[in-house]
Amino acid sequence: MSSQARPSPAPAGLETSHDKGRWRQILRQRRRREHPHPNAGHCPACESLMEHALQAVEGMRTIAAYVSVGNEPCTRLLLEHLEAEGREVLLPVLGPQLSRGWGRFTGIADLAERAPGRPPEPGGAPLPAEAVSDVDALIIPALAIDRAGNRLGQGGGWYDRALPLRREGALVLAVVYDDELTPHQLPTEPHDQRVDAVITPEQWFLLERSVFASGS
Repeated sequence: MSSQARPSPAPAGLETSHDKGRWRQILRQRRRREHPHPNAGHCPACESLMEHALQAVEGMRTIAAYVSVGNEPCTRLLLEHLEAEGREVLLPVLGPQLSRGWGRFTGIADLAERAPGRPPEPGGAPLPAEAVSDVDALIIPALAIDRAGNRLGQGGGWYDRALPLRREGALVLAVVYDDELTPHQLPTEPHDQRVDAVITPEQWFLLERSVFASGS
């Protein structure tokens, strides 16, 4: 675990911007340019991210995670290893109007695109949104993270509705590339949920404001 983040400067023009839409537009453009197609196959960055994530959730038996798509940091190798270790892994299942639900991960072969444009989801009977209250940690996607643990997601609000259902003491870890750590405060709204820790291909660390960091 790294002792602290090594944040990168915000993309030009965003240092003082409070426009989430503008942040997302620029960050998506940079991600496409700097990190093309990581999910086309396992690579050293996938392996490194997996190793850091496994360190972060060492000893935890039930974990909520997600299936990376496109040019997101690759989580597929991580999912395979968690399942091989016998850990229970829950993945998001999107119901009508993007309602929250979960499904048990039983292997990459079981994943399928259940609806156009949605990330692959596991088969089997879906679990209710409240199933997340049973997990020890949540590994979630992000476009950027700042020093305070503010997270900029894709804009659907799915995790901002799901995270309040977690149990007290569940660790929330966001996955980003190292150049998506910013020293500038991200634009926030009252409903936004902060994260406790960050996983990147180069490191993982607890954020200073996290109760987990203050207790260590």
